[in-house]
Amino acid sequence: MMLGYYFSLALAGLKRNVGLTALMIAAIAVGIGASMTALVVYRGMAGDPIPGKAHQLYAVQIDAWGPDRHTAVYSDRDRLPGQLTYIDAMALMRARAAKHQAAMHATDMTVIPANPQLSPFKTSARATYTDFFTMFDVPFAYGGPWSAADDEAHSKVVVISGTLNEALFDGSDSVGQYIRFEDGVYRVVGVLRDWRPVPRFYDLTDNFFGDTDQVFVPFSTATDEQLPRDEDTDCNKDIPTGATLLRSDCVWIQFWVELPTRQDAKAYGEFLRNYALQQQRSGRFNWLAATRLRDVPEWLSYNGVVSQQVKLMVFVSFGFLLVCLVNAAGLMLAKVMEQGTRIATRRAVGASRPAILIQYLTEAAMVGAAGGAAGLLVTYLGLAAARRIFSANIFQLVGLGASNASIEVSLAVVATLLAALYPTWRAMSVNPAAQLKTR
Repeated sequence: MMLGYYFSLALAGLKRNVGLTALMIAAIAVGIGASMTALVVYRGMAGDPIPGKAHQLYAVQIDAWGPDRHTAVYSDRDRLPGQLTYIDAMALMRARAAKHQAAMHATDMTVIPANPQLSPFKTSARATYTDFFTMFDVPFAYGGPWSAADDEAHSKVVVISGTLNEALFDGSDSVGQYIRFEDGVYRVVGVLRDWRPVPRFYDLTDNFFGDTDQVFVPFSTATDEQLPRDEDTDCNKDIPTGATLLRSDCVWIQFWVELPTRQDAKAYGEFLRNYALQQQRSGRFNWLAATRLRDVPEWLSYNGVVSQQVKLMVFVSFGFLLVCLVNAAGLMLAKVMEQGTRIATRRAVGASRPAILIQYLTEAAMVGAAGGAAGLLVTYLGLAAARRIFSANIFQLVGLGASNASIEVSLAVVATLLAALYPTWRAMSVNPAAQLKTR
């Protein structure tokens, strides 16, 4: 009952000066809309791509080039390449020192459809090991990953995406079916459900927010068939081809391991340091190669997935929100001062200070809720502009959604209540006798 009473008082108070109320709502809407636009973009780019396992998965780095070779392949901070040589990747795979491990690289394969009315087309592919699917919790609609025996046997098997399955098999269960590629015929062993980790943390060499690969093929098979390597191959000299590439010091392979506990990570780090020492003693390196493990959050930060420009945009937008809240607070104070006589009259007939407090905080909450609702429209327009600024892949990340919408309205209400503290305190401080006497 009392809540309804204060609500009716607050609503009546807001109606007394519609223009001032509209200005307060507009100030809140613009500030909240601008800040939420930046926050939504930031959350989309900085989201956890694999919840629950982000601190168990580690990217492996080994300095296979030494301290005297200067090239853009190194990070400015620690001079470690982000990828491994074929020699190091295969040595780590053979060692099997982690619970799961997978070497991988991007490639492409040309599909030759069974339907003669369809033209051959090139599709993105990933050469990797069976542990890839277990390690990254990849969901399957049909079938499953190939076996470790398939890795060893260099089998011509593939896992395909749901999109490719829809294009070639009308979305039906295609496990056991065959797909003809330019380099031969492969048997389908699994079809993925919708899976698109954002950002695409397992391969940050090209597009952080790229689409999931359409075909997955055993690493050993891709090597046998000399499937094209990733364009982000870095070599000390010219890029070799064929078997020469496999013996070279070119870095072009991503390597991930799953280490469930901190003790596992510590043990694997020690294993990497011993491996580097062995390479030095064998004469392959004339330096003690630096090594590093980085979990998913560290890897995203290390590769600068969220740019400094985006972080600055968030900072500036919340600064703008603060300015808007100060303006809204000024408008609220003007409204309180205008209603001094009315407040004094209420105090004179028995209204307590807490009653005045509740009334004006209720008004502020209503302004905040209305500002948050109007801010949704401002955010929608801001995100539409952001979609034009950012790449097509980030376009898919930039959506308001129910979660962000609830955050926006809640933030608007809380921020407005904070902005209303001083005006409300002034309303409570009105001396009814002095105010009525001057009137």
